[in-house]
Amino acid sequence: MKIASFNVNDVNKRLDNVLAWLGTSRPDVACLQELKCTDNDFPVGRISKAGYYAVWQGQRSWNGVAILGRGQQPVLTRTALPGDPTDVQSRYLEAAVGGVLIATLYAPNGNPQPGPKFDYKLAWMKRLLKHAAELFAIDAPVVLAGDFNVVPTDVDIYPSKSYANNALVQPEPRALFRKLLKQGWVDAIREIHPDEPMYIFWDYRRNRWERDAGLRLDHLLLNAKAAKRLTDAGVDREVRGLEGASDHAPAWIILRGTGSKPRKQSRTPPKAKQPKKTARGNGPAAKRPLLVNRWRLICAPVLSRAAEIHPSIWGQTGRRDPRLRQHADPPLSRRAAAGGARRLGHAGGDDLSP
Repeated sequence: MKIASFNVNDVNKRLDNVLAWLGTSRPDVACLQELKCTDNDFPVGRISKAGYYAVWQGQRSWNGVAILGRGQQPVLTRTALPGDPTDVQSRYLEAAVGGVLIATLYAPNGNPQPGPKFDYKLAWMKRLLKHAAELFAIDAPVVLAGDFNVVPTDVDIYPSKSYANNALVQPEPRALFRKLLKQGWVDAIREIHPDEPMYIFWDYRRNRWERDAGLRLDHLLLNAKAAKRLTDAGVDREVRGLEGASDHAPAWIILRGTGSKPRKQSRTPPKAKQPKKTARGNGPAAKRPLLVNRWRLICAPVLSRAAEIHPSIWGQTGRRDPRLRQHADPPLSRRAAAGGARRLGHAGGDDLSP
């Protein structure tokens, strides 16, 4: 199972690049950050034609996160990081796909620091730390994937003094990231590549891409169950060199299937297949998505959370509500209490609109 994370830096502006990458890399799950679009403007039609189902939560001009599943619908479990009902920024999304619970996140940048933005960054990371402890204990594979906006160590940044005052490298966020690892989370990229820089972000300014002046801000963290299945990890850095590219490159991991022997998967992806058209001709042809072999295992510990957040989506059996076919607007109690409720998007199969 290939799981990727990609800060796309405006999904509509970079859509051609994103779709080209999906076609060649073919991740089973793609976690996207910094969509920079509203829910209604999310390009669900073209993503569906590429063979992917999706759940997403957008925000105008900045933020926004999505989880895409190739040939299977992500089963939504959470739409916001718990701990602050007044926080209406779209930075966190959680879903179960293929027997793995996956969270995609876009942590606050924190600049300029010191100041309120840096304070928000630290508070957000402390909330993540608390929630991550609960996720780590789940008796199933769990992956935290996204742009953490933290450079963990000096090895993860090119030799430079220009970032000395930047929020990305300050001691406080680095300490909070280390606390995540002390909970037991495994930094997958570092597990496979302990000595290489493995840069993922290159600023547009000062020819940093051309000079390979990069940073490692995006991470895929695995709980113990997921870490046992890790066979490979990497960065598709060539995507950063494309015309009109995001300033981030995609990072990815490969988890072996349950019961299979560990093996190194080829870095050359298989040739992409064209998805068959459904009766309506507007979505990937796939069986009704289920969590293969782990539906009950994943949903048992998280179903109650999903019901709390989206009571209109979940029934007693945990099946998706047919109202999602009309892109219903289920109440987001956490957001509504803050006066910032927004529609959550869903896409998949024959229930898509362009």
